[in-house]
Amino acid sequence: MESPVYSDARPSPIAGTWYPGKPDDLRALVEGYLQKASAPKLTGDISALIVPHAGLVYSGFTAAHAFKTLIGSAFTRVVLLSPSHQYYRQPLLTSGHEAYATPLGMVPVDREAISLLDILLLGSFGLSIAPVRRDREHSLEIELPFLQVVLPGGFQLVPLMLVDQSQALVSALAKVLTTYLLGLPPEEKTLLVASSDLSHFFTEKQAKQLDGRVLRALETMDGEALLRLNASGQGQACGAAPIAVVLQTCQNLDANQLIIADYRTSADVTHDPDSVVGYASAVITKTV
Repeated sequence: MESPVYSDARPSPIAGTWYPGKPDDLRALVEGYLQKASAPKLTGDISALIVPHAGLVYSGFTAAHAFKTLIGSAFTRVVLLSPSHQYYRQPLLTSGHEAYATPLGMVPVDREAISLLDILLLGSFGLSIAPVRRDREHSLEIELPFLQVVLPGGFQLVPLMLVDQSQALVSALAKVLTTYLLGLPPEEKTLLVASSDLSHFFTEKQAKQLDGRVLRALETMDGEALLRLNASGQGQACGAAPIAVVLQTCQNLDANQLIIADYRTSADVTHDPDSVVGYASAVITKTV
């Protein structure tokens, strides 16, 4: 499918470093991971994914296990929630551009959806979604090449970056997303995606203990437990709030089956068990 042209596209700050900068190399890497990955057996329709966001050489294979389940699907839009690794005063951000540029083409931003979500948030909770330009957030962008490959028919993107990772923001955003999704016509399928890595820079043994607690919270779809683990240091997920928003929204919409697709650490690539980062991917479905 030929990529549309946009006059105001966010340029990628990570192409050529976090993932290959040449289209053929990037596509080959993503397709190679997808070919090697094993998609989990699912029942019901896919509502959401949870995927890691390190450089693709480290976390791409884990992410591929979840993204592979989307092959053959079509979605009108993807609501992609990530943390913000840069500081902003505003609690909730989106892109101020009309599209994201990657080596694989343009991903259009769904300005209409963002405007409606902003109205709902402001009216009910006094919150707003702040547009930012030329942001450097890797955790959202790193998921786009996978989505471009597995959804070749294209999709509209709703990018949401959470600076505030409080329970209050999680609850507000989950309620607003639920209201928004319930108001869409049935033919407009929307996918939720939460971007998060797990523990950072522990030994592999320590990482697996910390990550095990997070995985158990995921399997029970307990977003509040996940936030508590993150706050107490008993577990780590830099995107705990994005995950919690997705978990709560899915439960509100009766999608309550979560399958862990893959878990591993960076030691699988670096072969250094003394300081690792944990990665997990998961798929949430709604049984008919």
